[in-house]
Amino acid sequence: MTILAAAGITLTTFAFMEFWAWFMHKFVQHGPLWVLHRSHHVRHPHPVERNDLFFLIYGGISAALLITGDDGGRWWFWVGVGIAAYGTVYFFVHDVLIHGRLRFWKKSKNTYLRALNMAHKTHHKTSGRDGSAEFGLLWVSPRYLHWPANKPQTKRRRTAALWNSQG
Repeated sequence: MTILAAAGITLTTFAFMEFWAWFMHKFVQHGPLWVLHRSHHVRHPHPVERNDLFFLIYGGISAALLITGDDGGRWWFWVGVGIAAYGTVYFFVHDVLIHGRLRFWKKSKNTYLRALNMAHKTHHKTSGRDGSAEFGLLWVSPRYLHWPANKPQTKRRRTAALWNSQG
């Protein structure tokens, strides 16, 4: 397996996982597996949710592909790497940044990350199975990208803008 092929399979898998996550979230987690996903839409004092089983499912699939992939010699090893990479990004963006399940990463000032947060808050406006919007993780509707940019300036920003305009 060439490095270029391995990188291509990994990146393609990572990109596909965004579509797959959206599809599964919208049609399966808010459908027949709502019994597991519901725990993510209600407040509770527990550090672990039934919804976390989805992480174990995808982690298990990724691990099986990595273990049987002949240390990179088989194409499915790199599919496992792509799934694991997406799962890692998902964990840090969704669980750590958006939901604050670990307190080491505070809210970001980055426009894209703030837009992701707003889209996710839109998704959580309903606590029920139906009526939610915004099922993806990394792809953000352009309307959310405009919101953080249009947010009023903080006092520090206004002061800096005034200072810079005075030469």
